[in-house]
Amino acid sequence: MSTITTPDGTQIYYKDWGSGPVVVFSHGWPLSSDAWESQMLFLASHGYRCIAHDRRGHGRSSQPWHGNEMDTYADDLAALLDTLDIQGATLIGHSTGGGEVTRYIGRHGTARVAKAVLVGAVPPVMVKTEANPGGLPQEFFDGLRAAHLADRSQLYKDLASGPFFGFNRPGAKVSQGMIDSFWMQGVMAGAKNTYDCIKAFSETDFTEDLKKFDVPTLIVHGDDDQIVPIGASAMISSTLVPGAVLKIYPGGSHSLGDTSKDQLNEDLLAFLQS
Repeated sequence: MSTITTPDGTQIYYKDWGSGPVVVFSHGWPLSSDAWESQMLFLASHGYRCIAHDRRGHGRSSQPWHGNEMDTYADDLAALLDTLDIQGATLIGHSTGGGEVTRYIGRHGTARVAKAVLVGAVPPVMVKTEANPGGLPQEFFDGLRAAHLADRSQLYKDLASGPFFGFNRPGAKVSQGMIDSFWMQGVMAGAKNTYDCIKAFSETDFTEDLKKFDVPTLIVHGDDDQIVPIGASAMISSTLVPGAVLKIYPGGSHSLGDTSKDQLNEDLLAFLQS
């Protein structure tokens, strides 16, 4: 397997497909780089070098007890780009991965970055606070943690068969394969890592990071995203990132890379070529 080792000794697995301009993908919780396979296969077949890593504690990366928070996730991404000496990359992050990309730019700048894409991403902040009245209540994330501790395997099945892909909507075309893939990726991850990550993706405030973006940025979000509601995320992020382009998918789920993959693939290719 291809891996890098971070300064704290964590091994980060990555896949590296194709050749050409570099596109780097950051995945959502509790998944792995496998969640990006449709986009990677498509873009690598269109002349791009596609790199995706498994976040620490997820997929095939090692499962450290510590460091399961956004600053370290961003530093791990920096270690990957530095080790591979990546230049002029387009960073694409989904959900939690969108937070990772955002914090990376906030902490490390854009010296290695040409463009950025946030897909169903968690910034600027998910949890409801006085400053963020449109966020989800703390009790929602407390319930998620309780379900994780009670039976995380069942939690992953419930998320995948319901709100994650929008399979709980009337008339939805349910894919058992997508459900199984989500569950498999989830149970591969470490229990401590995925538990800690709930706090990381829900409570981290990325407002100041978004203001530091200085590269062309595409923000893509489904208006029926039941995991990261668009009103408290993309609609705000698009006003904080200078010059950001917001593209809304009518009826789009949280997992646009699966349920709207053909449209997303074409939109990513067009953005890369622009």
